Amino acid sequence: MKKLFKTLFNTEKTEIYHKKDIYPDTSRKLNKDIKENLKILSEEYFIDCDDVILREFDVMDASGKRHRMAVVWIDGLVDKQLIQDHVIKALLIFGREMPPAAGADRFLLLIKESFLTAADLKESDNFGEAVLAVLSGDTLLLLDGVGKTLIISSRGWEKRSIQEPSTEAVIHGPKDGFTETFRINVAQVRRRIKDPNLKIKTIRLGRHTRTDVAVMYIKGIANPKVVEEFLKRLDKVDVESIMDAGYLEQYIEDSWASPFPLFRRTERPDVVSAALLEGCVALICDNTPYALIAPVTFWSLFHSAEDFYERWHIATLVRYLRFLAVFTATSAPALYVAFVSFHPGLLPTDLALSIGASREGVPFSSTIEALIMMTALELLREAGVRLPGPIGQTIGIVGGLVVGEAAVRAGIVSPIMVIVIAVNAISSFAIPSYSVAIGFRLLTFIFLALSSLAGLYGIAIGYIWFVLYLCTLKSFGANYLDPFVNLDPEKMEDLMVRYPLRFMSKRPDFTHPLDETTINKELLSKIQSGDEDADG
Repeated sequence: MKKLFKTLFNTEKTEIYHKKDIYPDTSRKLNKDIKENLKILSEEYFIDCDDVILREFDVMDASGKRHRMAVVWIDGLVDKQLIQDHVIKALLIFGREMPPAAGADRFLLLIKESFLTAADLKESDNFGEAVLAVLSGDTLLLLDGVGKTLIISSRGWEKRSIQEPSTEAVIHGPKDGFTETFRINVAQVRRRIKDPNLKIKTIRLGRHTRTDVAVMYIKGIANPKVVEEFLKRLDKVDVESIMDAGYLEQYIEDSWASPFPLFRRTERPDVVSAALLEGCVALICDNTPYALIAPVTFWSLFHSAEDFYERWHIATLVRYLRFLAVFTATSAPALYVAFVSFHPGLLPTDLALSIGASREGVPFSSTIEALIMMTALELLREAGVRLPGPIGQTIGIVGGLVVGEAAVRAGIVSPIMVIVIAVNAISSFAIPSYSVAIGFRLLTFIFLALSSLAGLYGIAIGYIWFVLYLCTLKSFGANYLDPFVNLDPEKMEDLMVRYPLRFMSKRPDFTHPLDETTINKELLSKIQSGDEDADG
C-alpha cells in the first residue's frame, strides 16, 4: 500500500521513453531505371494497397524524343483536378514545346522550372522520403533515366469546414474554431498574429501514424527554457501511434496521476493566440480539433475568452460565479449528508423539520440516497453524450426530471435530495473547462465519502488535502497554484478580478516571459495619471 501511494503521488518526471528515429529511411536511393523504381514501390512498399495509383505515360519534346514518366499518388488523399491540370495535362500538352535537353537530368530540371505550375515542389533521391510524401497526400513524378523524383504538393482530401466551437461558445467574440486539418489550424493562429517572431516547429510522432505536431511560440516573449523542455519531452515520445493531442498530453505532462489537467485544451484560435502573447507554448496536432497550451495554472483554467470581450465589471462577477459553482459542484451532496447525519443542530429549526419530514419513508441513509442520485446523474450525462445530438439533449433534461420524479414518488429519495443533485449538476455546467469539470466530478464522490465518515470535519480534511495536493503540481515549471504560492499581490491582477485592460500592463509571471510588459511604459504612465490624451 505504501508503494502504491508513493507511485500515485510522485510528481517527479520519469523518463520512460527511449529515443528512436521515426523518420523515413533515407539510405535506400532511387534507381535511374523507372521500371525498377515502380516495381519496388508496387511490390515492396505498396503491395496490397489498392488505393495507390501508379500511372505511366510518355512525354515528347520538341525534337520528337519520348521521355517515359510516371506519377504516383493515393486516391482520396489528393486533389485529382490539380494532378490532372497542373501535372499530367501540362506535361502532355506543353511538353512538345520543350526544347531538346542534353540529358534526363536536364529534362527534369526544365520540367521543374518551366512547365509544372504546382505551388510547392521539391526533389528527393530516396525511397523513404518519397513513400512518406505519398502517404501524406503528395504526388511523385518519376522520370526514366533520373535517380530522383519530384514531390508535388497535392493534398486535397475531404475535410470539415470551420465551425463555431461546440464547448466554448461565446456571445461576443470570434465564431471560428479548430478543425481536424493540421494546416488550417496552424493558419488560423498565424492569421491572428502577423509577426515573424511567431515560430512554428513541426515534428512527426508515431512510428505508424507519423502524425504532424506543431510547437508554436513567440520568440522574444516565450521563455526559451520552456520551449526547450517541450521539444525535449516530445523527442522522447516513442510510440506506435498518436491519434489525438490527448495522447501527447498524457505522455508529456508533469504528473500522470493528477485528476486535473496540466494543459489547457481549447477549440478557439483566439484563445491560443492570447496564450502565445502571454508567453505560453501551444501544441497543435493533426486530426485534432483543439490545441494544448502550457504552462497553465489552476486559476487560468477558469478563464474564458469572453472575459476579455466584455466589460471588466461583468467579467469579474462571472468569475466569482464560476468559483462559487466549483464549491457547489464538489460540496453540495457532501454538505447535505453532513448536516442531515452529523450536524442537524446547525440548521434552522424549520429547515431541519422540513428535511426530516421529507425523508420520512425513505429506506436508505442520506449517504446511500446521495450516492444513488449521483450515480443516476452520471449515467444520464454519459447517455446524453453518446446519443445523437437532439436525442442526447432530451435524455439529459427530460431523463433527469422523469427519474427524479419517479424516485421521489417511489420513496427511494427525498425531494430535497433531488434539488441538491440538480444544483450540483447545474454548477458543474458553469465550469468553463470540461477537463477541469470532470476532475471536480471525481472530487464530489471523494467529499461525499469523507462527509459520511466525519461530517463537516471530513469535508474540511478533504479541502486541506485538495489544496496541499494542488501545491505539489507543476506545469512545465509553473506552480499550479501560482501566484498564491508566492503570495505576491502584484501578480494577481488577472486572477479573481479581471482588471480593466488599460491597467493590465504585465504578462503573467508563471510563464516566466522574456518581455514582461504589454504596454509602452510612457503610455502606461499617462493612463495611470489620468491623462486624457492617452486615449488618442
